[in-house]
Amino acid sequence: MAAYEVADLHRAASAGVRAPSLHNSQPWLFRLSDGAVEILADPSRSLPAADHGGWATRIACGAATYNARLALAAAGRPAAVRLHPSPGVIARLSAKPSRPTTYAEQELFDAIPRRYSNRRPFWPDPVPADVRVRLIEAARDEGAWLDLLVGTTALSGFAEIAQSADRVLRRDTAYQEALAAWRDAVPVSAGAPLAEPQDLLPQRLFNDRRRSTARDYEPEPLIGILGSPGDLPVDQIIAGQALQKVLLTATASGLDTSMISQPIEVPAARDQLRRALGRNGSPQIVVRFGYGTPGHPAPRRDASEVMEDFGPGTIGINGPVAAPASGGESGM
Repeated sequence: MAAYEVADLHRAASAGVRAPSLHNSQPWLFRLSDGAVEILADPSRSLPAADHGGWATRIACGAATYNARLALAAAGRPAAVRLHPSPGVIARLSAKPSRPTTYAEQELFDAIPRRYSNRRPFWPDPVPADVRVRLIEAARDEGAWLDLLVGTTALSGFAEIAQSADRVLRRDTAYQEALAAWRDAVPVSAGAPLAEPQDLLPQRLFNDRRRSTARDYEPEPLIGILGSPGDLPVDQIIAGQALQKVLLTATASGLDTSMISQPIEVPAARDQLRRALGRNGSPQIVVRFGYGTPGHPAPRRDASEVMEDFGPGTIGINGPVAAPASGGESGM
């Protein structure tokens, strides 16, 4: 029976660490167990004040799982995926028979090091219809849905929900203290300029830099709400994988992206958003798409830091092969 080896673990972890995460918390671990690559949540990187139920951790680990899958497929070593196979394990990737990499897999794999959150204002250029279709199909391929907001009414309605949720979080002292503790995880160079009263969408406070012009931050952004049919832990992992495929599809199409999580983090706002969309499923994350000036990625943990030994059949950081550097990029 085919089995993954140490080199496959390094390959999967090196790609996995480039996934997005709330406040760039990077809450994942990787291990090789009985010939399979497993992705686990790292409890030392949890955000209890901001992520009470573990939603953000599962989204991030799902995204890391998708990157790991791509890395293995790009090496001709595709994986069979089991989500939440046991307590504490996000996903288990078992080796399938070797085969050539497909063009689609290679295109998305090549986009991994180029994808990072660009929080700066995007240009007014519209996203072409065929690219929008690709984004929607990318989410659907992974068992999720992506609704792109069309028209001023839909955008204004979303902005009202997002701003209201942001105000709720700003009044939450414990939340703000937790956010401040992680602020260095996203350097000033990767943050957005300071928000101004006329801005349509809320901004995280990652720096004190003001914008160079007095124009609105972005009067008509393209906003997509990504969701899943249900809201169980496995649904959130599925949404994380779908999110990463959408983000990589956007990157491969020349788009920049950033994420807006405030209306998901506040339960009342999330439910209001679901009702506004007319969806029976659960919104899981909001993505902003557009064309922008290249930004600056935030630092990531090295792959060697996220490979752990967990018992029999496992080879991790103490194994014989040194992991390569993972590069850098920003989180949600």
